[in-house]
Amino acid sequence: MRASKLEVRKIGVLGGTFDPPHIGHLEISKVALKKLKLSKLIWAVTKRNPLKKKAFFKLKKRITHCENMTRGFGKVKVKSFDNVIKSSKTIKLINYIRKNNKKSKIFFIMGSDNLVNFHKWHEWKKIADYCTIAVFPRSGFTKKAEKCKSMRYLGKEKILIIRSKRINISSSKIRKNYLKCI
Repeated sequence: MRASKLEVRKIGVLGGTFDPPHIGHLEISKVALKKLKLSKLIWAVTKRNPLKKKAFFKLKKRITHCENMTRGFGKVKVKSFDNVIKSSKTIKLINYIRKNNKKSKIFFIMGSDNLVNFHKWHEWKKIADYCTIAVFPRSGFTKKAEKCKSMRYLGKEKILIIRSKRINISSSKIRKNYLKCI
């Protein structure tokens, strides 16, 4: 018996510097794969965050750490697109992924801390036009995210709030603890 309608492939994109990657990234990935029924989840490791200073760890080291962390998760692919798309901008990344996956639905995954500042991102409204924004809770940011400018402007049609347990870890906390040890 033939299926009357082909199932749409769903691709998740978790973009960032992963400086360094941590268990929170992995937990978000597990939940996103399950709740969004993703065919694939791309950890898009960028050279730098345009809204922050330079990265603490070198790109190659961050990619290696991400690959080691995701080993055993066949649906999670670690890639860096900066040299291919000649940019660290999310809109360029989403456009590139869309062009190479024409029949797929794209989900851009972020924490609620990033949603609070999403309106500062380059062409943020277009990003939301080209994919669904899937937002995960971060301690101290859930209420701010619910009332932020991007949520008010884009609404629940473009932003999907994912309910999951909060993981109280961040790359910046890890870097601070690392610096205390050396």
